[in-house]
This record gives sequence, structure tokens and C-alpha cells, in this order.
Amino acid sequence: MDPFEDLDHRLRETRERVRRFDHLAAQRTTLGQQIREVTGQVAELERQFGKEQRDVERLEGGLSGLLARLSGAKEERLAKERAEAALAGERLAGQRARLRALESDLERAERELAAVAGAHEEHRRLLAEKERLLVARGDQRGRRLMELSGLLADTQADLREHEEAVRAGEVAAQWVGHVQELLGRARSASTWDMLGGGAFADAVERKHLVDADQAAWQAQQALDTFARELADLGWQARPRMPEVDTRWFADVFFDNILTDAFKHQRIKKTAKAVSEMAAWLDASLRALGERQGELGRRLVALNEERESLLVA
Repeated sequence: MDPFEDLDHRLRETRERVRRFDHLAAQRTTLGQQIREVTGQVAELERQFGKEQRDVERLEGGLSGLLARLSGAKEERLAKERAEAALAGERLAGQRARLRALESDLERAERELAAVAGAHEEHRRLLAEKERLLVARGDQRGRRLMELSGLLADTQADLREHEEAVRAGEVAAQWVGHVQELLGRARSASTWDMLGGGAFADAVERKHLVDADQAAWQAQQALDTFARELADLGWQARPRMPEVDTRWFADVFFDNILTDAFKHQRIKKTAKAVSEMAAWLDASLRALGERQGELGRRLVALNEERESLLVA
């Protein structure tokens, strides 16, 4: 057996651990940034939700409610304020769930970092050992084999990281596609509503929009994961899903052709924004796939060169 074989194998293993450590450290940094951003959004939404609730309480009783009742506009205003409060509550619940998911991902990254602690030190020790071996042998192949060992480890790590990014992007694309599908159903129900579908069409439309809103939060969490994988590859991206307006239960008070048309336009606008996100994901995945192909071909070439040197 070539005396370099065992040392090369150990070097590749430690190099993998080094790259994994660096990958997780980068993820930890990105997760910290995302957690700080979402924590700020939660605080703002808590403030907004509290304000909307107080507005509802003022209309349900007290001077504001009395004045609205005297003016004959209480039910209309109360329905509007309740819709705003419900929407604020949905947004707050979604961002809180997103924050919990990010904190869970951070805990996982910390555990995995602990498992590969010391990788850099071990790799440096093995490099020094191989350097002493090469000096002692004076082997002409030594320098190139050493270079190839590092190049192989880097290429394998790059390939793995691109594969992880692709998997994360595919998950995000699936969720975004699900949101597109639900919005398409809501748009069909909205068209039916404008043609006289009535309360039943409103109910169908509402259900699809609520489902789309819930799916959009799942899509956002998947996009957060994809953004972290891209950041590890040096791609900076902050993809954000558009908000799905679910304030439709107030329709019972305001149902007419004008409000139906307005709702339809809002659904179309949201669907267009989601389609743009889907297109961005598709383009990103194509670019990642092309880079994967390049890395695969590079890995084959490096392995062929290493093998030719070892069996020479």
C-alpha cells in the first residue's frame, strides 16, 4: 500500500470536518441575523395587535361605541376593526412560529458544531505529519498529491453544500407552488363570486385564502432555510413571501360587486408576487444545478489524476 494512502484518507476526513465546521459556523451567523430580524418583527406585530384589539374594545363599549351607534355606523366600523385585529393576530402567530423554527434550527446548529469542534486543529496536525513524511521520502509525487488531497476535499465539500442548497430550494419551491395552487383556487372562487356566487362563493374563497396564508408561512420558513444555504455558498438573498390578505369575513356586511372586484384584484396581485418568487426559485435552482455539474466533472478529473499518481 502506498504510504501516503492512509494519511491522505485521514486528511480528507478531517478536511470534511473542517468544512462542516465552517458551514455550521456560517449557518449560526445567518440564523442569528434572521432571529434578530424576526424578533423585531414580532415586537412590532405585538404592538400592532394590541392597538387593533383596543380599537375593537373601544367600539364594543365606551364613548367610541356610543358615538358609532348614534351615527348608525357601529356594525360596519366594528366589522372592519375586527377584521384588522384578526389579520394582525394571524400575522403575529405566523411570525412567532417562524421565530420558534429559527431558534430550533440554531439549537441544532450549535449541537452539530460541538460534534465537530477541534476539526481545524486536527487537520493542521495531519498536514504537518504529511509534510514531515514528504521531506523524509523526497518523493516527487508528494507535493502534487498533497495539493490534490486538499482540492478533492474542497471539491467534495463544495458539491455537498450545493446539494444541500438544492434540496432546501426544492422544498421551498414545493411550498411556493402549493401557495400558487391555493391562490388559483381562491381566484376561481372570486370570479364565481363576482358572477353572483353569493355567500357560498365567499365561504369557498375565504377557505382557500386561509389555507394559502398558512401555506405561505411554511413557504417562508423553507425560504429562510434556503437563504442560509445560499449564504454559505456566498449568495446573498433575503426572499420574502407576499402577505395573503384574509380579511374576508367582513364581507357579510359589505358584499357587493365593487368589493368583490376589489378582492379579486388583490388576489391577482398576490398571485403575481408569488409567481415571481417561484420564478426566482426556478432560476436559482438552475444556476445551482449548473454549478453542481461543474463540480462533479472537476471531482472526476481530480480523482483520475490522483489515481494515476498513486499507481505510477
